[in-house]
Amino acid sequence: MNLLLLSNSTIPGQPYLQWPKQTIKHFLGTRKKAVFIPYAAVTFSYDEYEAMVNKALVEVGVEVKSIHHFEDPVDAIMNAESILVGGGNSFKLLNELHRNNIVEPIRRKILENTPYIGWSAGSNVACQSIKTTNDMPIIEPPTFDGLRLVNLQINPHYTEQTIAGHGGESRLQRLLEYSAINKTPVLCLPEGSALKIEGDVWELIYSDSVKLIKSGGEIETIQPGTISI
Repeated sequence: MNLLLLSNSTIPGQPYLQWPKQTIKHFLGTRKKAVFIPYAAVTFSYDEYEAMVNKALVEVGVEVKSIHHFEDPVDAIMNAESILVGGGNSFKLLNELHRNNIVEPIRRKILENTPYIGWSAGSNVACQSIKTTNDMPIIEPPTFDGLRLVNLQINPHYTEQTIAGHGGESRLQRLLEYSAINKTPVLCLPEGSALKIEGDVWELIYSDSVKLIKSGGEIETIQPGTISI
């Protein structure tokens, strides 16, 4: 498999997709066309989303066409050179993947080594489930099961910052709740980080270590570079 799972699209103060742009370029290599899945968008149109991604990636020679322009979504996936899945709301994204009958076609294509790039919700949905998303369940998909491309969970936009005077649980506390009753480990990806998988080689892209939360709440520290999970 060839997966690039980004925590987020944009670092504050930078243009859209600026921070991972060169990583995307090198990851795709000679593949210059991508089918884009904009289904996580809620408050803006798929056309607007497609335009944002195209504007960001034209600089590195990648041409993006949104799946909503294809007459047959399944055919679009089966003939894709690469697949990009944008962020937004993970529940809406997963619901639309099922509504358009492309969950299994995407999984099949990725297992055949078609490159997959996701950010935020697009990374969530690549996992065993979307149970570790940060999003509100604004719609109920048929299942919480994801594409099951990796045997772990990702929590994108991970932070341990808390708001003074706020009594709610921290992100870490919420993920420890997940780990108390689920066995699948959770990779905590802060903004500006990514998990890249090329064949059997897994690489953590980040400037610092990150947390891997295992079943029962055991926390392992993962250093940047080639990793084994």
